[in-house]
Amino acid sequence: MRVLGIDPGLTRCGMGVVEGSVGRPLRLVDVNVLRTSSDLPVPQRLVTIEKGVDAWLDEHRPDAVAVERVFARSDVSTVMGTAQASGIAMVCAARRGLPVALHTPSEVKAAVSGNGRATKAQVGTMVTRILRLDAMPKPADAADALALAITHIWRGGAQARIDAAVAGARQTQATRRRYA
Repeated sequence: MRVLGIDPGLTRCGMGVVEGSVGRPLRLVDVNVLRTSSDLPVPQRLVTIEKGVDAWLDEHRPDAVAVERVFARSDVSTVMGTAQASGIAMVCAARRGLPVALHTPSEVKAAVSGNGRATKAQVGTMVTRILRLDAMPKPADAADALALAITHIWRGGAQARIDAAVAGARQTQATRRRYA
């Protein structure tokens, strides 16, 4: 499974692609940060993010996209920018018919570090270990994007298999009722 993890932000939008499966070593495909200038109007910044996400989807052809679920912070302007960037990322993936999963920050921290209250440094350290990297991805937005992709492979992939099994069982039941 190849997953594009996106840590949404209006100024810095972390992008990370990880490939692998549960129980197997994961592999870093690519990581970077899309940046927009705070001097530009918000609509222009969103177009820049859209073009960047589209380019990553075209280049890396992920099987799924994992986006950090936006949560309320004290600074409303930060939440708005994050939510807008998150929406752009989801639309780009949905246009291509890709499954989109939202993971909370505490879920991601718990998945990669075992602690839902881990610091950014702890998450970065664990991402470095999990992906067997020589150095921690910087800035933190890049490491967070990789952590989202890792979380989705470890948790989301399993959930997708469960959902598929449940759907298959329901279809089997419906077929039996039809022919009973």
